[in-house]
Amino acid sequence: MPTRRQLILGAAAVVATAAGTLALGAWRSRRNPPQTDASPLPLALNEMDWRLTSQRGVPVGPGDWIGRPALVFFGFTWCPDVCPTTLINISDWLEELGEDAEALTIALITVDPERDSPEVLADYVSLFDARITGLTGTPDEIARTAAAFRVRYEKMPREDGDYTMNHTAGVFLFRPDGRFAGIIDFHEDPAFAIPKIRRILT
Repeated sequence: MPTRRQLILGAAAVVATAAGTLALGAWRSRRNPPQTDASPLPLALNEMDWRLTSQRGVPVGPGDWIGRPALVFFGFTWCPDVCPTTLINISDWLEELGEDAEALTIALITVDPERDSPEVLADYVSLFDARITGLTGTPDEIARTAAAFRVRYEKMPREDGDYTMNHTAGVFLFRPDGRFAGIIDFHEDPAFAIPKIRRILT
């Protein structure tokens, strides 16, 4: 019987294949991995100034996350491998944390606002865990948000006239008071993720 990971990756692959993005996107991800060395470090949440919209149409800003530890990830719904893999990992971490996971805020912020409407994000995050919030906005709003997190992203044109996205990969961790606490790198051994998350929970 297929595992949840296989089923979700399969569903993501179907979506990407239907859009004609899977093959080239995966090739780019393997040979030109998204940047993970963004510098300087992200601002504290209470120093950020941005406003986005959730998949439910609700306005969200950094102040809404103060008081709870947060996991934040940048990606996009047409991503063929890095994004669904990261979201599966997050779902697995939440399951392993059990009741402690209820204290967390978890957010996916799109780097592809042209395609990732609230409705598209709602369909996408529903494949993973209901506790994950998808956030989108105008291109300017996304750029302002990415700058606060020190995230880099870039539209990569394709020969057929479409595009894919390169972006900083990794899950940002924030303490309840809004201070940046570290990152779970995409290439990091997943075994180190739970201890990092437990540190921001305590």
